[in-house]
Amino acid sequence: MEKLLQQAAETIKKAKYLTVFTGAGISKESGIPVFRGSQGVYSHYDPSVLEITNYFRNTEEAWKGIKAIFYDFIGQAKPNLTHKILAEWESKGLLRAVITQNIDNLHSDAGNKTVIEFHGTTKNFVCTQCSSNFSLNEISITEKPPKCKKCNSLLKPDFVFFGEGIPSQAASQSQMFASQSDVHIVIGTTGEVYPASYIPIYAKNAGAKIIEINPDPSAYTNKITDIYLPMKATEAMEKLDSLVFSV
Repeated sequence: MEKLLQQAAETIKKAKYLTVFTGAGISKESGIPVFRGSQGVYSHYDPSVLEITNYFRNTEEAWKGIKAIFYDFIGQAKPNLTHKILAEWESKGLLRAVITQNIDNLHSDAGNKTVIEFHGTTKNFVCTQCSSNFSLNEISITEKPPKCKKCNSLLKPDFVFFGEGIPSQAASQSQMFASQSDVHIVIGTTGEVYPASYIPIYAKNAGAKIIEINPDPSAYTNKITDIYLPMKATEAMEKLDSLVFSV
């Protein structure tokens, strides 16, 4: 393992355009459970609360689930060591961008400036009628679905619901950053959620070296990964940070 860590660190040191792609596994160590699997969020909540048609059809019931998952529980999470190291790497000029599937805003909370939130964020709301945007601190999170301050219509959290497309800007920026990469680190994702899972493939097709950090093999491991570190994100990133910036 030490040899693989050293190899990964040397690859990162030589990077001219380093990007990172993150999934639910990176936030698990902040206390946020993954969505799928026997212990995932969907084992406790019906996934239909995140279907856009259901949000309009059964708004009050859907909002109860959304509030419980994303604002009563996940909203209390704080960035962990991996988030903080990635923010430091960006501030030092090593890291160009973080592309994340997560909607928890923890990369930005940690201090990363260039963050592409592929699936949106819980920290913003958008009006379903007039398209006005509001930040979370402008909204009162109560048992009632939030309403627009401008037209009094229903607001929705500004993340991608089932049945919605990926925002075009997020999709194009993700592809752009990935395609310019010469080193691309994949952290905490199974590679099974489409179309987000194509992002590391864009990087690989552009010639990037793929470093993967995942406790268990993913859909990428035996296909595009060059260096696989079967470790928890915080453990691997702490070691890599030490090796990359060693004198």
